[in-house]
Amino acid sequence: MPRHSSLSTLLGLLILAFSPLLWADDPLLDSPTPTATQPGERQVRGVLRAQNQAVLSSELPGRIIEMPFSDGQDFNKGDVLVRFDCSAYQAQLNAAQAATRATREELNHKKQLAALNSVGRFEVALAEARQAQAQAETQVYQVQVKRCSVVAPFNGRVVLRRAQPHESVASGTPLLDVVDNGTLEIYLLVPSSWLSRLQPGQTFDFTPDETGKPLQATVKRLGARIDEGSQTLLLIGSLSDDAKGLLAGMSGTAQFQVTE
Repeated sequence: MPRHSSLSTLLGLLILAFSPLLWADDPLLDSPTPTATQPGERQVRGVLRAQNQAVLSSELPGRIIEMPFSDGQDFNKGDVLVRFDCSAYQAQLNAAQAATRATREELNHKKQLAALNSVGRFEVALAEARQAQAQAETQVYQVQVKRCSVVAPFNGRVVLRRAQPHESVASGTPLLDVVDNGTLEIYLLVPSSWLSRLQPGQTFDFTPDETGKPLQATVKRLGARIDEGSQTLLLIGSLSDDAKGLLAGMSGTAQFQVTE
């Protein structure tokens, strides 16, 4: 047998041997085949994911002077999560605002002279253009000053601080991972053969592994396509309002009543 053929055969055997390990980290793939418990009941694995979660990044280069929330701490929408040294941007804004005032006074003076036929329409139009330019520059610096603070987009909790106070970062640098555990949804992969038996509003039970307590859930929406390889369909479920103490990333078992 040629040497390259033997190597191909050995590589294929290694892929088959280790392929289960490649998928072991995804809770949705722990049990791709539904498990039968009692007649009419089927179980599939699922994971909790938050609707509101984000990696907040710097919108400008600068030095961090304050990060009041640490890993695991809760915050409210509108809280300042990161504050940058804004002295240079504030000085630029002050200068732009002074230039805007000067052009406004110049325009008023030109209009008065034009009323006395001392200057032409061209001088007035030029003064108007200078004022518009100054106002635009002021708006640019106002945006930059606003970006000196990273504000919480929703109520949530800090997952991970990727930067620390006193560090200088570039624009686009990730600063914080945040999540809102109050907006959790259940992500499941169900057999495509269930498609005709599932519909939004249908109820099922979901038991997180970490708590062992069954929770009532509702089918919220179904995925847009069926996976050709596994013949599974994404199902997203919502939890009841009284479900407490849950965290994004928890995995568990969903139990459905499926009629044959």
